[in-house]
Amino acid sequence: MDTIAVRDLTRSYGSVRAVDGVTFSVGDGEVFALLGPNGAGKTTIVEILEGYRRRDAGTVQVLGFDPASGGAAYRARIGVVLQSAGFEEEFTVRELVRLQAALYPRRHDPDELIDLVGLADKRNARVKALSGGQRRRLDLALGLAGAPDLLFLDEPTTGFDPSARHHAWDLVAGLRDLGTTILLTTHYLEEAERLADRVGVLRAGRLLITGTPGALRTASDLPTVVTFRLPAGYVLGDLPPMSTQLRPADDGLRLETHATVPDVWRLTAWAAARDVTLERFAVTPPSLEDVYLALTEERGDGH
Repeated sequence: MDTIAVRDLTRSYGSVRAVDGVTFSVGDGEVFALLGPNGAGKTTIVEILEGYRRRDAGTVQVLGFDPASGGAAYRARIGVVLQSAGFEEEFTVRELVRLQAALYPRRHDPDELIDLVGLADKRNARVKALSGGQRRRLDLALGLAGAPDLLFLDEPTTGFDPSARHHAWDLVAGLRDLGTTILLTTHYLEEAERLADRVGVLRAGRLLITGTPGALRTASDLPTVVTFRLPAGYVLGDLPPMSTQLRPADDGLRLETHATVPDVWRLTAWAAARDVTLERFAVTPPSLEDVYLALTEERGDGH
């Protein structure tokens, strides 16, 4: 069963079609990442799903509700973590989480929630004393206060250091394991690849493609990149023929290939036969970021 079902969703601002006939679904317990450059329509779609913005056309069902008319019964079942939120600076972490939890008929234990998001040593600290990363953890705690069936996460790890980001990723994975459905927006493509069961890529209000990160990489038909340095005393012409042309790159050579196994075998067999080492040898398959950049035409000339 789908937690979110969107069909032919449209929203315009004057002459600008911010969302143009978007259709997608999110299954129960799934993490779905909505990706796209600024202005692609992500925020408008999410706000329509949350019930905070009207749509011009199309149908939307979330948890069996139309968000536009679901009211308090609908909002009691969702959690929202905004990209930035305002807090009353004089409250402590524990006071804010307790106040938020009290608004819901079903709720997490505030102290357990504070521990869950990694703020145990800050539970009695005032908000004004928190760092940017700690405030984002508080955002997450407040979004989870009502034990939501569906959690909207808007750029959840903005401002996090690498350690805090990985902690947040573990937390999101744990929520998914508990059956929480999550709609994620993020500009960190590594984050989407790590967390999302499926992703959807938006550009100029249109949904270009949806699928698992692996399926999108396969469908993109982007090449695998092989890089290495030639051994001393050898030149490019000494290497065996490859399926495509080898090119200089940085202080070595670069091969963009769709015949990864045969080309890697030729190179390694050539090196083994001469008892030499191909320094800095690396085989890099296309990433979700490569696919995203190709789809949204953000790739620069240097890539």
